[in-house]
Amino acid sequence: MVRHVNEDSDKITLRLPKRFLRALDFLVEMDDFPSRSEAVRAAIRDLVYARVELVGDRLKKLEEAEKALANLDAIKRQYMKS
Repeated sequence: MVRHVNEDSDKITLRLPKRFLRALDFLVEMDDFPSRSEAVRAAIRDLVYARVELVGDRLKKLEEAEKALANLDAIKRQYMKS
């Protein structure tokens, strides 16, 4: 079997508890993953897609909080002058 290595990818080493590895092997055997690597790639892809939206929402809330604090400071300065 000839394996094609994607030039746009990096190899990593990953340690998993044996129970996770057994579960991963079960999924590879029973599901449509041709290998452990494909199953791990799919899991990481799904995690990234799920978390990107969450992180984006957190950043938006942080920006809104910073704007609110800036407005509060401006109001304080305005009323402290008087």
